[in-house]
Amino acid sequence: MKMLHEHYRGVLESFLNYMLIERNFATNTRESYRNDLERYLLFMQESSRPIEAITARHIEEFIVELFETGLEASSMARNISAIRSFHKFLVTERSLKTNPAENIHQPKQARYLPTVLTVEETLRLLEAPLAMTPRGKYFLRDKAMLELLYATGVRVSELVNLQQQNLYMEAGFIRVFGKGSKERLVPIGSSATQWINQYQSDLRMALVQRNSNDYLFLNSRGIKLSRMALFTMVKQYALQAGIEKSISPHTFRHTFATHLLEGGADLRAVQEMLGHSSIVTTQIYTHIDRSFVKEVHRTFHPRG
Repeated sequence: MKMLHEHYRGVLESFLNYMLIERNFATNTRESYRNDLERYLLFMQESSRPIEAITARHIEEFIVELFETGLEASSMARNISAIRSFHKFLVTERSLKTNPAENIHQPKQARYLPTVLTVEETLRLLEAPLAMTPRGKYFLRDKAMLELLYATGVRVSELVNLQQQNLYMEAGFIRVFGKGSKERLVPIGSSATQWINQYQSDLRMALVQRNSNDYLFLNSRGIKLSRMALFTMVKQYALQAGIEKSISPHTFRHTFATHLLEGGADLRAVQEMLGHSSIVTTQIYTHIDRSFVKEVHRTFHPRG
C-alpha cells in the first residue's frame, strides 16, 4: 500500500486533531474523513503537487476520478465535504491564503450508470492473484477477497469489518452489517467459500496477532485491512489483468447486481442481497440491463 509523504501526513493529522478537539466530531465521522482525505492526498502526491499548489481544477480532476469509480452519491458528498473542510482549516490556520475548494460542488449523480465488468473481465480479474509471477505473499487473502466481493456484492466497509463469527459456510451464507447497522444474510457460493477456507487455514493463522480480534481479512501487522488498502489492491490487480476501465472495489457490487439481473434474477431478491432500503436504488441496475439488451439487439438484429 502506498504511504503518504511526511509533507501530507503532518497536515492531515493536524486537521484530524482539530476535528477531534475543537469540533468534537464523532469517531466514525473522523475516521471516514481520514480515509477520504488519505485517498485525496495520495492522488495529489502521485501528481507531485504540494498542498499549497492545489487548485480548483486539480480538485475537480480528483472528483471526476471518484465519480468514475462508481461511488454512491452519499459517499461522493462526504468526500467533497471532507476536502472543503480540510482546505478551510488550512486557510484558518494561515497555511493557505485562499481556499481552492470553496466553490467545489457535488456533481449530479442521480442517473449515472456505474462501471460494470463483463463476465470475461470479471473472470480475468478474479484470476489475477493466481496469475502473478512470482505470486505475492498475500495472494490467498487477495484471491479470497476478490471472490467474496463478486460472490456477495458487499460494500467495502462491510468486507473489511467482516468477522469470522459471521461466516456460515455450511449453510452457504455470511451475515453482513450494513448502513445503519442493518443486518442481512447474503448467499456466498462455493468458489468464495473454497478460497476463504484455504486463506483461513494457510495464511490467516500466520498473520493473526493479539489485537487481530475476529476480523477475517488481516494485513501484514495482523490488524484488519483498511479500505484504502483494498482500493489499492483492486487497482493493481485490474492493471495486472489488463482491464482498462477505471474500477474500484465498489465495481464488484455493480457487477454482481448487473450479472444477476442479466441472468434473470428477481429485482427484489437483488435488493435484499445488496441491502438497499428502497427498491428505487436497485432499479439503476435495470437501466444497465436494458442497455445490455439494446446492444444485443443492435448487434444481432437484421434491422438493428
